[in-house]
Amino acid sequence: MALTLLASAGTLIPATALAQSAYDAQFTEYPTYSGDDLELLVDDSGTHFRLWSPKAQETRVLLYDNGHTGKAFQTLPMTFDAANGTWTASLPEKLYGKFYTFQIRHDGKWLDETPGVWAKAVGVNGQRAAIIDLAKTNPAGWCCDRGPEVKNFSDVIIYEMHHRDFSVDPSSGIANKGKFLALTEPGTTTPQGLATGIDHLKELGITHVHILPSYDYNSVDEANLQLNQYNWGYDPQNYNAPEGSYSTNPSDPESRVREMKQMVKALHDAGIGVIMDVVYNHTAENDGSNFELTAPGYYHRHWDDGRYSDASGCGNETASDRRQMHDYIVNSVKYWADEYHIDGFRFDLMAIHDTETMNDVAAELKKINPSIFVYGEGWTAGDSPLAIDRRALKENVSAMTDIAVFSDDLRDAVKGHYSNAEDRGFATGKPGNEETVKIGIVAATAHPQVDFSKGNNSKFPYAKSPEMIVNYVSCHDDLTLTDKLRKSMPEASDSLRQAAAKLAQTIVFTSQGTPFMFAGEEVFRDKKGVHNSYKSPDSINAIDWTLKSRNADLFNYYKGLTALRKAHPAFRMTSAEQIARHLVFDKIDSAKQPNLISYSLKDNANGDEWKEIKVILNGADTPQTVNIAKGDWRIVAIDGKISPQADLGAMQGGKTTVAPCSALILARVK
Repeated sequence: MALTLLASAGTLIPATALAQSAYDAQFTEYPTYSGDDLELLVDDSGTHFRLWSPKAQETRVLLYDNGHTGKAFQTLPMTFDAANGTWTASLPEKLYGKFYTFQIRHDGKWLDETPGVWAKAVGVNGQRAAIIDLAKTNPAGWCCDRGPEVKNFSDVIIYEMHHRDFSVDPSSGIANKGKFLALTEPGTTTPQGLATGIDHLKELGITHVHILPSYDYNSVDEANLQLNQYNWGYDPQNYNAPEGSYSTNPSDPESRVREMKQMVKALHDAGIGVIMDVVYNHTAENDGSNFELTAPGYYHRHWDDGRYSDASGCGNETASDRRQMHDYIVNSVKYWADEYHIDGFRFDLMAIHDTETMNDVAAELKKINPSIFVYGEGWTAGDSPLAIDRRALKENVSAMTDIAVFSDDLRDAVKGHYSNAEDRGFATGKPGNEETVKIGIVAATAHPQVDFSKGNNSKFPYAKSPEMIVNYVSCHDDLTLTDKLRKSMPEASDSLRQAAAKLAQTIVFTSQGTPFMFAGEEVFRDKKGVHNSYKSPDSINAIDWTLKSRNADLFNYYKGLTALRKAHPAFRMTSAEQIARHLVFDKIDSAKQPNLISYSLKDNANGDEWKEIKVILNGADTPQTVNIAKGDWRIVAIDGKISPQADLGAMQGGKTTVAPCSALILARVK
């Protein structure tokens, strides 16, 4: 989300965050329940409802024929079980095709109806839960569907996209624009005949797509899709049902489920994993959220005076440190992994959650699929009652297992600070960022040649392993890389800006850790300078695919970067010890040669076929000279060109001039 960093930016956190709120302590004695029959179970004996609401005075189930309109045809009173805090009701029929809501009486008042917190299918706009047979939504071959095997997180190459951005522009050639099914269409092309859609992803060579929120969110009116409303989807409504606006028929509860599964299977058939962006840290509404309408006060954190705490910057934050919410998050991601075969999860504002919850998330997901990748934003957007040492901050990533965090160190050092459009970074000629870029290159692990005290953001090696770090220079938040370069390099031509983009992405893709790119960067996509486009129209957010032919050289360079990384494990080391042993920086006086970094990956690093790889990064606007050891070097990248096969020529070493704003990569086989 486009929100302010907290701890990672060095901001002082008030002392109030050091102790758990006394207000929250009242919930510690609530009974909990984590059975697999919350809140609906259909079996041979009928349809069964179970709602967790320990302090409700009375509850009932309302049954409907329609998912959006009409009155309830039946109301069922529910029976309370004080031992686990749940209310139950049953009918002997299988009520497939019907809809339901819950309603509780709290403090003498009946609250608004809610589909509950566990609705797995919903009617239009998600106000009523739907009763469907999930097995009937499985596409052909679903029983054998599998995502790509991932041995190490560093092998993953992530492509972040929004359903609508990726396919809605007429130039996409895609029929199901803005829908799950857009990613099931082979053979789509630009007007110039170049691949778009799923074929573009295969051509680019990424391993996983990270799709912005795909659960049912609050802001788009699914009953009036002709309005062409847009939102990123960081306003959760029903966490366990797909978003209706991405389906071809939001009024049909089965269609959104079936079509999302079809999308996942199509990507899997193409060898691409699917990462789901999840936003368990807050809800779209406060008192009106499904959480508050089922168990008032419990699922959200509060300050001592009863106010909602707001570490999300969106009005509230959830309480992962309470057992029922902890279990909810863990069981919800397990559901997506089981039912939809999701291959990874990106946690929005992950530091709002506690490290214990995140560790349990990863551990449980690994039981389902050892290849699942979990990562998130290691910061909050405001203060929280949760103690700092319990937060899943990037600084606390080493207290977690099988969890990765984004590196804002590399991001800001390479392109300039995210919050200052005009600020430049290493790749755009601003000196003084060399050591912070090195922190990114070694994936924030301890390295004898990196001085963390000189880092712009982080002052200590917070990652125990490179597999804890995701490197990037832009994402859906803030300015696109193209817009950032246009703002920070106002007098430059787009040709020079694309040289800077190539250099920036070369740093990302040759650094240790996991590389991450934003959809459309590879064709120089912009958002017309809009910093926070979360609800901007398609005219701002849609990718213009005619850019692929206009910027073919840039696309081919990105494609070369993915191929280089996939072919050479030296860029994908799996331990801090490997990096410290095999990655050696050359001595450069930054006062005399600013914006210059040179290093080698030595001794067939991580089993690489190349004995040594030399990476030289020149972010200055003038040529710079480096001294390269004598030997038979083959050129991998030079002057904005790249060849994963290292067939751009040969070089014998010695004093070598590196062009401004470019990378020189060399390989030595023997």
